[in-house]
Amino acid sequence: MKLIIKTIAIFFFALSTVTNANENYFNKAKELFDKGKIKESKFLFQRSIVFNPKHSKSYLYLAKIYKVEENESEEIKNLNTTLLLEPDNEEATYLLIEIELKRSNFSEVKNLRNNLKEICSLLCEKISSINERLDDIESKNES
Repeated sequence: MKLIIKTIAIFFFALSTVTNANENYFNKAKELFDKGKIKESKFLFQRSIVFNPKHSKSYLYLAKIYKVEENESEEIKNLNTTLLLEPDNEEATYLLIEIELKRSNFSEVKNLRNNLKEICSLLCEKISSINERLDDIESKNES
C-alpha cells in the first residue's frame, strides 16, 4: 500500500513539474516575442509544445512567428493546430481569414467569418471590416 501511495505521489510531482516547466517556457517565450526576439522565442515555444503538445497558445504564437518569417505554410499549419485544440480561438480564426482573403479564397473566408461571428467576444468589430474587404474583392472580380 505504501508503495502505491509513493508511486502516486511521484507521478503527481512529476506531472506538476512538467506543467510548471511548460508554463515557464511559454511565459519566457511570450516575453521574448513581445520584445521582438523572434528566434529565441520560437525555440521556447517549440519547447513548450514538447512538454505539452496540446498547448494551443504556443501554436498560435508559432503561427505569428512564421508570419513574420513569411513562411505561410507553417503559419497555416500552426493556426489550424490552434483551432483544432481550441476551436473558439478568435485570433487564430481572424489570422486565417487574413490569409484566405489574400489568397482570394472567398468560400473559406465566408466559412471562417461565420465561425468568427459565432465565437466573437473580442474581435467582433473585425467582422464588418472583413465583410467590406470581401465585398470589395467580389465587386472587382465581377467587373
